[in-house]
Amino acid sequence: MTTLPGRPNTALIVIDVQNDVMAHAHQRDTVIANIAALVTRARSEGTPVIWVQHSDDDMVQGSDAWQYVPELTRHETEPLVHKTYGDSFEGTDLEDVLAAAAVGRLIVTGAETDACIRSTIHGAFTRGYDVTLVGDAHTTNDQSAWGAPPPEQVIAYTNLYWRSHRAPGRTAAVTDAESIAFPN
Repeated sequence: MTTLPGRPNTALIVIDVQNDVMAHAHQRDTVIANIAALVTRARSEGTPVIWVQHSDDDMVQGSDAWQYVPELTRHETEPLVHKTYGDSFEGTDLEDVLAAAAVGRLIVTGAETDACIRSTIHGAFTRGYDVTLVGDAHTTNDQSAWGAPPPEQVIAYTNLYWRSHRAPGRTAAVTDAESIAFPN
């Protein structure tokens, strides 16, 4: 139901599942296992897998901290989008990659829930994409020392409000990894 004409396809987006981001992430191993299972299923069903990788002063491109976690391996044929902002669309070629694959529906996974995940799902939705957040395949670190709720509450709240997010001609949804359908 996307508002993007001629975009019937779906893509799995894997955002910032990098060594530094995931080192102390809430339920790290479970989230990575869920993402890995989704990547395997998407590949077997012909759904594009798009990898997004963040860099900044603390996570320098090419450093060990910047690398994707060893449990996830990107195929050379799968697009890699480099970003420096929270929203994976800002200052990147993500829109071009998705347009070239006729993608109008995104299935979003990764980290961090309260930063890059939230920015990207909102950025995609306002750009006309249907957006499904995989409720058990995104995570965050504990930011409670700076006034944020504990990670499990951040994740639960994001799932709660995204489930009821609405706008004309677009759909927002939250689905667990096991229930994700790749229609391509």
